[in-house]
Amino acid sequence: MDEMRKPPIGARPGTLSIDPEASRPRLRLIRFSEDRIEERSPETVEEVRKLKAPGGKLWLDIQGLGDEQMLRGLADVFSIHPLALEDVVHVPIRPKAEQYDHNLLIVSRMLRSAEDTDIDTEQVSILVGDDFVLTFQEVWGDVLDPVRQRLQIAGSLMRRSGPDYLAYAILDTIIDAYFPVIERLGDHLEALEERVLAQASPETLRELTEAKGILLNLRHAVVPQREAVNTLIREENEFVSEKVRMYLRDTYDHIVQTAESVEVARELVNGLMNTYLSVVSNRMNEVMKTLTIVASLFVPLTFMAGIYGMNFEHMPELHVRWAYPALLAAMGVTAVGMLIHFWRKGWLARKD
Repeated sequence: MDEMRKPPIGARPGTLSIDPEASRPRLRLIRFSEDRIEERSPETVEEVRKLKAPGGKLWLDIQGLGDEQMLRGLADVFSIHPLALEDVVHVPIRPKAEQYDHNLLIVSRMLRSAEDTDIDTEQVSILVGDDFVLTFQEVWGDVLDPVRQRLQIAGSLMRRSGPDYLAYAILDTIIDAYFPVIERLGDHLEALEERVLAQASPETLRELTEAKGILLNLRHAVVPQREAVNTLIREENEFVSEKVRMYLRDTYDHIVQTAESVEVARELVNGLMNTYLSVVSNRMNEVMKTLTIVASLFVPLTFMAGIYGMNFEHMPELHVRWAYPALLAAMGVTAVGMLIHFWRKGWLARKD
């Protein structure tokens, strides 16, 4: 799990601790109304301040948190509370929804996956104001292109609605992006299940352990997010209208379904771990049974050979012509008799 960035112990509230390796911010600003849309890529806070003109709505997407001066400048332009800015910068924190004087902060976790077991989680902070939405992302790139495409449709519900609807659409898209990631992980677990049953190996155990860690991280992202969406639905908030709360109920259903899928996958991994241990244990039992049978066969043979290998002078059998073949025959009969006994007991083959 990623280590959370924290200010020094005892620092005053609002102190920021920027990761020196954090990406430089890239700004993407979209101003829109019902019949008009304009997209810009400002490079400074002053450009943003000029573009934040009365009339219309604004979505400013900040990708990268590696410039404290720019972040504080944006906080000044949009009246972001110092504690809210601290939550934005000190990633990752628990997903939540929290209202401040001039805006609403929604913290979410975004999933991206290139492969079945290569899943990245990234914090996305959504700030909702009277006429704007700000999104803060840790790195460049996201899953929000469907929202941008819907904004391009003139007269669409998103263009007609307020910033709260845009924030809902962003949050809903982030949560919907969980489904393909979890589905691919589920397919990977099904393939692992076949491998566990066919041939359990240390490599399979390693992949199961990795999958278990991934699902634990997903659970830490999904469960608090469910609580955050539930807070937006049930608690009155001046930045979220009753109309948008109705849409958020659908988002809540999605996140509940996601949480259930994660729990099912975790149970599957735990079951596969137990199956793996059972397969390995059964395999070890088979090996031990074989070795025990072989050792049992040689115990009486070794005993007989040991007796007749003693160097006593007065042993009657030493002077009998057929003593040696008779001993070999006795050893063979003993071994065959023991094999027959083991077979009847079902130790050599499974009984019907």
